[in-house]
Amino acid sequence: MTNRERILAILEGKAPDQIPWIPRLAIWYEANRRAGTLPKEYQGLTLRQVEQAVFGGTAARDGFIYRVELRGVEVRRRQEGLETLTEYVTPVGTVTTRLRGTEHLRRQGIQDAEVGFMLKRREDYPVVEYLVEHTHYLPAYEEYEAYEREVGDDGYPMVNCGDCPMHHWMRALAGYDQAYYHLNDFANEVERLVAVMTDRYKDSIWKHMLDSPARLLMHGHHLSSQMTPPPLFERYILPYYQELTPRLRARGKVVALHADNDTRLILSLIERAGIGMAECFVTSPMVKTTLAEARAAWGDRVIIWGGIPSAILESPFSDEQFEQYVDEVFRTIAPGKAFILGIADNAMPGSRIDRIRRITEIVQQRGKYPVG
Repeated sequence: MTNRERILAILEGKAPDQIPWIPRLAIWYEANRRAGTLPKEYQGLTLRQVEQAVFGGTAARDGFIYRVELRGVEVRRRQEGLETLTEYVTPVGTVTTRLRGTEHLRRQGIQDAEVGFMLKRREDYPVVEYLVEHTHYLPAYEEYEAYEREVGDDGYPMVNCGDCPMHHWMRALAGYDQAYYHLNDFANEVERLVAVMTDRYKDSIWKHMLDSPARLLMHGHHLSSQMTPPPLFERYILPYYQELTPRLRARGKVVALHADNDTRLILSLIERAGIGMAECFVTSPMVKTTLAEARAAWGDRVIIWGGIPSAILESPFSDEQFEQYVDEVFRTIAPGKAFILGIADNAMPGSRIDRIRRITEIVQQRGKYPVG
């Protein structure tokens, strides 16, 4: 089987011939390319060529099924040292965001962090509501199909369809450090905005998810035990997914959660939400969640794409610890159904490429299905 065939078989609840091994190398590649520290055998190669050389596939994360346009809004940007200030000027008011970078991270090609969010006070909520209502999602199905053909047998595209409304509000509009204060102080405004976002998503993003040719749809980022604990998840997030995911399943589609966060307390809720895949699923020692806990909670009902926390690819972990960890992964996932081996979240700039190649060898030796 090809990587494409293996992934599609897993999406359909079938067994592949072997465990797919599809890590994300983008951050490692870009940082080392810019620094001139790519290993000699990879110098001058594209990311796709390096992926092919290291593990014989591609992570396929660049496809999209819609384009986003903001209309009726004036957007002003200016640089202030290592910060980027953006103003969104609307007929009902103006909101601003602020991104901050460092010279070191920019040299590695790592994006700036958002440190100033749109929602700072009660009066900002009508402005952001205006932005939501004037954001348009235009179909890009032909572009997706062209990308799927480009990926070919090396993999299968996972399409990023953004976050669920409540968590997008928390993470990207109010910011984690202020979100719970807003929910306490401006509860009516928060719930109105989330309802407006939900209606907008149903009319646009849901339509593209249902009608597009894509079958593997990432919709949800970084849900966690800490910031979306069970009480909040059950009230604001679970109903949204329970309305969406049955419709997608009826069309043979799978919703993936970008799960590079501690999910230990919300494992059962992720399954109840109808989420079919935990992608970039991160585990101990980077978070409290273990692979064994997830397999015990989900069985083979939720596909796991992950298993290799990026930390064990770096030198503070000895070669012996690395080998023991990978051995335990294979013991835990046996017989291997509903599992794709990957790195959570990415191979970072300091990851040892020899360890990533070593995993390729181990998969060739031990990855035949059923895993013993």
